[in-house]
Amino acid sequence: MTTRPDGLRYARGVVRLLNTADGRVLCLAGAVDAAVVASFLRHYGREPARIDAIDAGSVTTLSAPALDLVLDHLDTAERAGRPVRVRRSPAVERLLAEARSADGGR
Repeated sequence: MTTRPDGLRYARGVVRLLNTADGRVLCLAGAVDAAVVASFLRHYGREPARIDAIDAGSVTTLSAPALDLVLDHLDTAERAGRPVRVRRSPAVERLLAEARSADGGR
């Protein structure tokens, strides 16, 4: 748990790569800030991993670096011709829609 400036506590976010029966999944949950993304990149490296799905259904907030991480993985899979299932929270859905409209629909 982390304490916000207003004194409320919230669960810090997580980003992990999981091997599941349905393939490799990039999982994001909670408040995914720049520090969480930096920790993920230190552990897994900067190159997007080969993934079969993204599970962001439990994300409450997504920082700009976290959005870039998701988009990099999606773009890499698309260039390789691999479909990627994406489970989105409402916050992630809004950010992905905004990013796609700003980038001409990618």
